Amino acid sequence: MKEFVIKLLAFSLPPLLAYLVGSIPFAYIIAASRGVDIRKVGSGNVGATNVFRTVSKPLGILTFILDALKGWLPVTLAPVIFRLITCTDGPELYLKVMCGVTAVLGHTYPVYLSFRGGKGVATGAGTLLGIAPYTLIIGLCVWIITFLCSRYVALASIMSALSVVVSSWILYRQNIFLPVVLSLLAVVIIWRHRSNIKRLMNGTEYRFGKK
Repeated sequence: MKEFVIKLLAFSLPPLLAYLVGSIPFAYIIAASRGVDIRKVGSGNVGATNVFRTVSKPLGILTFILDALKGWLPVTLAPVIFRLITCTDGPELYLKVMCGVTAVLGHTYPVYLSFRGGKGVATGAGTLLGIAPYTLIIGLCVWIITFLCSRYVALASIMSALSVVVSSWILYRQNIFLPVVLSLLAVVIIWRHRSNIKRLMNGTEYRFGKK
């Protein structure tokens, strides 16, 4: 019975902590430090892009970095936490993927802001850095190319998410668990961009200038 409880704790605690870390609304905190409620300005999204546009560019970049760390840290520390609890090595990929998923869900549905959060791009990028770095590189290249050609952040993020799906099925097809989960995460990120998709179709989406 004791061994079962320890194993249950070792498998459940890292994803729970990852969700709580992912829920930290850095965009809201950073904007509030400047007297701005990020939920009431710009797009209303609690994310780095909205901070970049409505508060300041340096703070927007800082928000992106912190949001990415919310994905990378839980993924990196998950096997360590498991080892500390059980004194044995666990299924590392499973632990990392589960923590990555809950970190992204924490960002998009944060418990601290009544489950109304960002769109998961930065946190998803941090997760990929710890789990599937090659897909991150491909996704980043697709994001940059799409953004430079269109000047739309939302379109670049959506195309990047789709590229992650395709590349994960090519690069990690030996272990179907990883591409399946990354595909589901991409669906969540694209779903969170549904309002942007409507504005793109209507021609009303915010577009960055060439500068």
